[in-house]
Amino acid sequence: MARVILFNKPYGVLSQFTDGEARATLSDHITLPGVYPAGRLDRDSEGLLLLTDDGRLQARIADPRFKTAKTYLVQVEGVASDEALDQLRRGVRLKDGMTLPAEAERIPAPDLWPRDPPVRFRKSVPDEWISLTIREGRNRQVRRMTAAVGLPTLRLVRWRIGDWTLDRLAPGEWREVRVG
Repeated sequence: MARVILFNKPYGVLSQFTDGEARATLSDHITLPGVYPAGRLDRDSEGLLLLTDDGRLQARIADPRFKTAKTYLVQVEGVASDEALDQLRRGVRLKDGMTLPAEAERIPAPDLWPRDPPVRFRKSVPDEWISLTIREGRNRQVRRMTAAVGLPTLRLVRWRIGDWTLDRLAPGEWREVRVG
């Protein structure tokens, strides 16, 4: 039976257990031996990170060939037009090629924890929240996709990976589930 850890990675924490530069890492929050991240989340992104002690499960979650759905709540600068959302749904051309089509929709501002540091606020520039579900995992993909359609990302929170969600986990908290 595999162990799976659902972890709400705070902003500013690296998705690894060690760092030579004394930055915050997973070891500041998780002291369980033998579990490793299944995929990663950039230091400036927040939300669900899965860790497991099962190498095959880790590969299945992280490897883009398996197309595990990952849902992000994204605060963008600007107003998400129907055209921008349609572009995301069709796939976006990035420097490393076309993305797969995504699920994209406007959502009301979610009831999330405050981010530290807070997202910059500019009275003259509107912002909006979208939900974006992708099935691949290129480097900084969500940020690059929203920028490509004219909506720079201000805040990025991964909410779901496959059937696992961040529901009821505060930043820095984790819970263990058994799989198999």
